[in-house]
Amino acid sequence: MSKNKDVAGHIEWGRMLKKLNPYTIKKGLRYFKHYGPKEFWIRLHERFEPEEVPYGPWYEAYIPDEAELEKQRHHRFSSAPLISVAVPAYRTPETFLRQMIDSLLAQTYGNWELCIANGSPDDEQMKQVLAEYTQRDSRIRVQELKENLGIAGNTNAALAMTEGEFAGILDHDDLLAPNALYEIALALEKDPELDAVYTDEDKVTTDLSEHFQPHLKPDFNLDLLRSNNYICHFFVARQSVIRKAGGFRQEFDGAQDYDFIFRCIEAVSPEEICHVPKILYHWRCHEDSTSENPESKLYAFEAGRRAIEAHYSRIGVPAAVENAAFYGMYRTKYDWKEKPLVSIIIPNKDHRKDLETCVNSILEKTTYPNIEFIIVENNSTEQETFDYYKDLETMRENVHVVFYEGGFNYSKINNFGADAAKGSYLLLLNNDTEMIDGGAIGEMLGYCMRGDVGIVGAKLLYEDETIQHAGVVLGFGGTAGHAFIGKPRYDTGYFGRILCAQDYSAVTAACMMVKRSVFDEVGGLTEELAVAFNDIDFCLKVRKTGKLVVYDPYAEWFHYESKSRGYEDSPEKVERFNDEVDTLLRSWREIIEQGDPYYNPNLTLDNSDFSLRK
Repeated sequence: MSKNKDVAGHIEWGRMLKKLNPYTIKKGLRYFKHYGPKEFWIRLHERFEPEEVPYGPWYEAYIPDEAELEKQRHHRFSSAPLISVAVPAYRTPETFLRQMIDSLLAQTYGNWELCIANGSPDDEQMKQVLAEYTQRDSRIRVQELKENLGIAGNTNAALAMTEGEFAGILDHDDLLAPNALYEIALALEKDPELDAVYTDEDKVTTDLSEHFQPHLKPDFNLDLLRSNNYICHFFVARQSVIRKAGGFRQEFDGAQDYDFIFRCIEAVSPEEICHVPKILYHWRCHEDSTSENPESKLYAFEAGRRAIEAHYSRIGVPAAVENAAFYGMYRTKYDWKEKPLVSIIIPNKDHRKDLETCVNSILEKTTYPNIEFIIVENNSTEQETFDYYKDLETMRENVHVVFYEGGFNYSKINNFGADAAKGSYLLLLNNDTEMIDGGAIGEMLGYCMRGDVGIVGAKLLYEDETIQHAGVVLGFGGTAGHAFIGKPRYDTGYFGRILCAQDYSAVTAACMMVKRSVFDEVGGLTEELAVAFNDIDFCLKVRKTGKLVVYDPYAEWFHYESKSRGYEDSPEKVERFNDEVDTLLRSWREIIEQGDPYYNPNLTLDNSDFSLRK
């Protein structure tokens, strides 16, 4: 795959021109003014690059047909809990209100109730429409509020009406897919211990003529949630969890659902949170919608930032939260008091200039004070390499060269280096890397010092500033592969995932920080994997202990990939690579075949751009 990508040549101009109207032009000008030409161009490209699999036809083929819906209507559940849908309504246009309620009446799962709190006491038309529906179906109940209590107050009023074992929030102008509650009930039947369920979603035009921007989410991803409210719609929780969370809070209006979700997930274990990977919620977009026009509710994004900080405060993690480059994305900065020793382990065979570039970039740029270098010498033959070692150790007290004897084995070399390291945190680093920003080590350490984290990976760039690594997805190429290869450095990626800190199944060991205690617990890198997949295997071993693997997009490094060893271009290397594929699959075949929990089964495994599965 080519590393270069001519962004300018990949805009589907015809599709863009069809979208032009006074509103979209005004929206584009607002965006240009706020972000500037560079970011405007990036987002224009992202929005209108050719779709490998166009969503419209894909969606039509994806949704269940009438035969399937009828089958669902006749499905007998061993346990069929009452699911309450709470709706805070305020000055809802009649068409939107009817369509929302009709989406409940079309549900293939019958044991539901719709609880609407109407915060529009002076809107007689709304009252008439609501009265009509309550007379049609006893499952629909309405409370006419004496005044508008705001989004949080209206939502709490709707929740107070609910009697179901589980309850979820539906916006007054949005829609549920006809199989939404069926799929949620099915998930609850499969695992009765579940306390919360969320689904995938898409957006729909005001007139319902077009579905677009499907958000195909990962399973529960704590760090992604702290970067962006990816859960959003449709979120259903057990009533006991809702009561413990305490409902919605007015001081977070605009991001009241974000704050609520945090308090719910704090009350349960990750294993009790289920993701249903199906598009079951349709988010209507119009000019006043935050999803369509972020500047209509700028206060919402500030409320989101405060919601994350409040979450950290409740769980006792010292962290500040900043608004990131784009609306609705956030950056966490940890404020640990300790400054533990970080041992940077760099394998090397000759390639003096590459190693010098790597080491100097850290020495000259890093803002983190407590580091040591463990350079693992592996059969160099050039005298200049050894002269450089001598100079480094003479000039720098924190540089140590250790000599590994034996053929190239990446796992053995790094394990050998770890034995010589004194730090409580290890940074495995290839000699063909270069630090870009001086805060990178401190960034990675901030995440790694959390008790629930075992490994932290970085954002790696090719020399031309395109993505080399932004996390690893199981299943790519039949085994595992890097996400978003070749995307521009500042590309947001699928729903911002290039720019968001998040949990992944694995990250590359080309730049990987790990707790020393965790490294020792899993026995280091598996030495049977001499070259390929040792980092994937290592991450999966760490995840098996219950620790998270985090991708940190704010730790940026160049990675001049494969300079040191070259490529798999000989029969011997190909055979060795195939053997290591077999070794990886012997250990982790079931997990790989089940599908990566941090990906989505509706996304392709054929490339790394998170496009739709054909």
